Amino acid sequence: DYDVLIIGSGAAGLSLALRLPPETRIAVVSKRELAEGNTLYAQGGISAVLDEADSTESHIQDTLRAGADLCDEEVVKLVVENGPQNIRWLLNQGVEFTQQPQTGSSGYHLTREGGHSHRRVIHAADATGRVVELSLEDRARQQSNITLLEHHIAIDLICTPRDKGKQARRCYGAYLLDLKKDRVKSIGAHSVVLATGGSNKVYLYTSNPDVATGDGIAMGWRAGCRIANMEFIQFHPTCLYHPNAKSFLVTEAVRGEGGILVLPDGKRFMDAYDERGELAPRDIVARAIDNEMKLHGLDCVYLDISHRDADFIRAHFPTIYAKCMELGIDITREPIPVVPAAHYTCGGIWTDRKARTDIEGLYAVGETAYTGLHGANRMASNSLLECLVFSELAAEDIAGKLQQAENALPPLPHWDESRVTDSDEAVVVAHNWDELRRFMWDYVGIVRRNKRLARARRRINLLQHEIREYYSNFRVTNDLLELRNLADVAELIILSAMRRRESRGLHFNRDYPWQDENQRQPTILIPDNYVASDINRK
Repeated sequence: DYDVLIIGSGAAGLSLALRLPPETRIAVVSKRELAEGNTLYAQGGISAVLDEADSTESHIQDTLRAGADLCDEEVVKLVVENGPQNIRWLLNQGVEFTQQPQTGSSGYHLTREGGHSHRRVIHAADATGRVVELSLEDRARQQSNITLLEHHIAIDLICTPRDKGKQARRCYGAYLLDLKKDRVKSIGAHSVVLATGGSNKVYLYTSNPDVATGDGIAMGWRAGCRIANMEFIQFHPTCLYHPNAKSFLVTEAVRGEGGILVLPDGKRFMDAYDERGELAPRDIVARAIDNEMKLHGLDCVYLDISHRDADFIRAHFPTIYAKCMELGIDITREPIPVVPAAHYTCGGIWTDRKARTDIEGLYAVGETAYTGLHGANRMASNSLLECLVFSELAAEDIAGKLQQAENALPPLPHWDESRVTDSDEAVVVAHNWDELRRFMWDYVGIVRRNKRLARARRRINLLQHEIREYYSNFRVTNDLLELRNLADVAELIILSAMRRRESRGLHFNRDYPWQDENQRQPTILIPDNYVASDINRK
């Protein structure tokens, strides 16, 4: 038993753990090594108002504009106003950002990315996520009150039964599969936090690592949490296109520093789609690339920054430079082949402004959560900012609840494996995994149609039936649990996309190519076992 169980070890999970009082007994769960997750691979940076030439109001308005009128304005204000203090907190944790005083009053080099009207993205060269993640991991390993459960995958939340009197459920822990010992544990906690990141492995092509299988979103849905805005999946416009470059992202900062998108003949095309050109929001750039590839029958387009000084390129983008050189591409002399790929889940588990979900004692932070910040499209580098701000807000609320906690945790039910056997048909899981990701890419991708969505729904219904039957008869494995979660998330994306009968932000449907002001509200899915709680709702 612990005071707090945090499922997920990225920027959201680790920063929350480090912000809780030192006497708090904390367990942090990670599916692989502690650092493995989306945070580690984030290149761009963190947006915050740090320069005198910038303003809080400008950051707010840029975020609202990028979110296509679907952001919660109060949440945007809350996050932006808390940005600078969270950057200072990271500095105190030992994070070293790139310095270049002559570029402004902050003392740090600030870059500009799509949707931003000012330079406000603080970064550590082109490996910001890695520097942040490893700094937080180092701090966490030094804390005696934090137990690190690496190589454990959460199966499901442990909650009180649904009350006939419609009383809200309460979460008391989770079942975890120890991947090294191959056994299931029941872990109890007064507060449980879902910080498992996004779900973009649901698509065939993604910038995300293999662990991004939507575990927290799926577990929250099965437990009875509302889910919002899952139709808004952000496809990053520029992932490296090369057979030996799995999931390698080319940061938007390359375009922020003058990189241009061109066809194989060197012709620019972004100005024909948006007056902001390469610095238009990601949804516009991704659709433009997708359209050019289909129009000309291309496998990729090209991102060219070779017109900038070679020393500047190597200094600002050392990770990208080194990776491309490994593959025989010298970005100081030639363009980078790129394609769009699923990158960020803008929707997730519905939370209030303290990161609380519909279930008492259960919180969600980071990409797992829907806070209202991103609306219909996430503006570049607002995601790590959201992780930091809401982990701080959640930590404050959890600490206050722990001070009031008097009762011991109830006895937790043990995991029952008495009626299952070891699988003799693991190929079924592999086949279903592959089929799921392929039809989601084909039918529920960057551009959608009603007919494609209907096909996707029929396929997911059949797959879920097969997965439930398999799950009921065989012992759980990592691959089976991830497939189960991906299937649940795929259904949520499909249902949300079918409900939104317009095109807005990241959701583009050719059958409804217009934006409808009557649909200017989030898409909220309510599970059958949902019971409204008494948490003060926004």
